[in-house]
Amino acid sequence: MNLYKFTILLGVCVLSLQDCQEKKKEKKPNVLIIFPDQYRRYSAGFWSQPEYEGKTVGNPDPVITPNIDKLANNGVVFTNAISNYPLCSPHRGMLLSGMYPEQNGIWNNCRKDRKDALKRKVRTITDVFYDAGYNISYFGKCHWIQTVPHFDDKGNYVGMADAPGGHFINRYDTYVPPGADRHSIEYFYQSIVDSHVNPLAYSSDPQTVGGNKDGQPFRPKEFSPKTESGHIREYIKNSRNQRDPDKPFFLIWAPNPPHAPWDKANTDMEEYHRHYSEAKIPRVEDLLTRGNVNTAAAPHTRTYFANVTSVDKYIGQVIDELENAGILDNTIVVFSSDHGEMLGSHKKSGKNVIETEAIAIPLVIHWPQKLKHKIEGTFFNVPDIMPTLLGLAGLSDMIPGEVDGMDFSKNLFKGSAAQNEDPGSSLLLLPDARGIVNAQYTLGVNALDKGGSEVFLYDNIHDPYQLVRLKPADRQEIAGKMLKELGHLLAGTNDPWYQERKFKDSIIYP
Repeated sequence: MNLYKFTILLGVCVLSLQDCQEKKKEKKPNVLIIFPDQYRRYSAGFWSQPEYEGKTVGNPDPVITPNIDKLANNGVVFTNAISNYPLCSPHRGMLLSGMYPEQNGIWNNCRKDRKDALKRKVRTITDVFYDAGYNISYFGKCHWIQTVPHFDDKGNYVGMADAPGGHFINRYDTYVPPGADRHSIEYFYQSIVDSHVNPLAYSSDPQTVGGNKDGQPFRPKEFSPKTESGHIREYIKNSRNQRDPDKPFFLIWAPNPPHAPWDKANTDMEEYHRHYSEAKIPRVEDLLTRGNVNTAAAPHTRTYFANVTSVDKYIGQVIDELENAGILDNTIVVFSSDHGEMLGSHKKSGKNVIETEAIAIPLVIHWPQKLKHKIEGTFFNVPDIMPTLLGLAGLSDMIPGEVDGMDFSKNLFKGSAAQNEDPGSSLLLLPDARGIVNAQYTLGVNALDKGGSEVFLYDNIHDPYQLVRLKPADRQEIAGKMLKELGHLLAGTNDPWYQERKFKDSIIYP
């Protein structure tokens, strides 16, 4: 070979190598969103570590969560992530759409006597990532479409209310059939929420549901996070060509636990006996460490925490699979929840109230390749998830114009010059209440059954357990400013209260 040909060949090789390196460097990140149902913010072990001292509102829970702790200690931890509407379906509507309820169509839990449903015309986070060239998958609880009697008496989807249809499979949740309501989800595995250990499962992959077709029910007869994590690990390994290996993937996993039912039959009893049984911790008071708890209102404490730890275990298995596949460093892992759980605080269980235990949710964003560990105090709302993830993935130009949320991606990149300002507060929504929470106060406006409204304040710094409901007159200037800000937020989200100027004697609308 003469020198000229050798030089040309060497140049081609160098350019080819540079091109390969550039393509490798520009490879889009995978995205994994994990949001267990009814998982409150402080039910994670990392909050008890020295680094997080002073970062909680009241005491954290004494739970065992080594895998979530690892994500937190190597990711961005938000101390002010808020469930703007602490209820399952409204949260899912905001997560998927990046919009508040009036725009996305879900104002209450989807239920067979209601018409709440995510609007089909909404361009969701799954639609946008699909259009950006991602494989889209979903595992677990859905609960975003209208609950309709489109099943036969064996639970098979027939798509009509007339015979052989006319049957519901669940009072609340229902199967999401292929088409517009799946919003570009290609690989689909749904658990219908009637039991943690024996849910109804529907899937686009027959091998995950005993050979059944999409729309035919299957009973896994196994703890649902265990089943789901197994299918997710196979999806990551791409063991049966479940996805295109040349594309990045966008995956949402929505485990139902630690949501009810909380009986032992629906609990991971291995974790129960290992960490939370009466033999291990005789006094339940040693588990309920928040200063506003009535233990009689939380008989499910041990089983709730056992399922928290169990969910952590299966999250760990999925994270390990990402690491084994060599893709964890370039996977954006988001850990969060749809809302919290009162667990005896204020003599309540459940959610759908504006107290801290219900509205405070965990939020960790873990992406070793691009994000450094830090504790972030920005007030982060559910509609912010969609634009922020698109921003992190380099897809800011694809954020739909109608999205209500903010793109905080530049705030997370170290050294980024352009950053969004912390809004400093979050809007709170309930069927018959509105409110706002900021760094010190929570303000609520409740509609009263007899007419009129009740306005109250909590001082979360001096009264972290919200034991004293203050009247506006007790903090007149503060209440006035917050009521004005509430009016602006309701106007900005086109809330029905703003449209009707409801309680305009209290709320200061623009």
